[in-house]
Amino acid sequence: MSIIQPVIWMGLFGKAMNLNAIFTSNPGVPSQFAEQIMKQTFGTSDYFSYMAVGMISFVVLFTTMFSGMSIVWDRRLGFLNKVLSTPVSRGTIIFSKVLSATLRSIVQASIVILIALLFGMKLSPTFNPINILGVFAAIFLICLGLSSLFLAIAIRSTRWETQMAVVNLLNLPLMFASNTFFPTSMMPDWIQAIAKINPVTYTTDAIRQLLLYNMNVAQLVIDFTYLGIFAAIFTSIGIILSWRYLSK
Repeated sequence: MSIIQPVIWMGLFGKAMNLNAIFTSNPGVPSQFAEQIMKQTFGTSDYFSYMAVGMISFVVLFTTMFSGMSIVWDRRLGFLNKVLSTPVSRGTIIFSKVLSATLRSIVQASIVILIALLFGMKLSPTFNPINILGVFAAIFLICLGLSSLFLAIAIRSTRWETQMAVVNLLNLPLMFASNTFFPTSMMPDWIQAIAKINPVTYTTDAIRQLLLYNMNVAQLVIDFTYLGIFAAIFTSIGIILSWRYLSK
């Protein structure tokens, strides 16, 4: 289901939202001018490619969301009691959940990239297959941070309804107050302020730099620096909270 949803978004929303046609179907706008407008706005002449990369962040966000939910179900079903009765440290329990969500996200993101290519995603002329390793590195960092965040929220929760309400409240601003579907530079100032601290913005930009754009190394360094700091802070918080509050 995690794969089907982004495929539907790409196949329906991505193809139906044909922003290129707004300019290219207008006989009064030269095709070269239309392509220039698209590149200035989205960094690429094809909106579908821009949006398809956003679907990678979409997959990561929703996969990490369920890492927190798994703690709630482990507690309700009694599995957490058995794990906590072993000599394994609480920090290890949390970090294993984080790594599980990270590996699932990387696999799912790889499938989404392949499907996007089948749908017609256009890679940068300067694209190198080694860039895929950078994509996985960006996904790894964002997953560490987001999984730890959702697990920290769920660490004392016993009701899945409460956890679902909280993560849905977080998912919407994380996804839409970012550059997943639209450039943040075109958004109102107050949304831009949120987007500038949103880790999804930096993840999506890093992946676009690696797959779609003529790579801006300085911007890529900024993206990875922010993601590294985000991952380090929230992973540490998750492990510290597990030492203090993770219980049967």
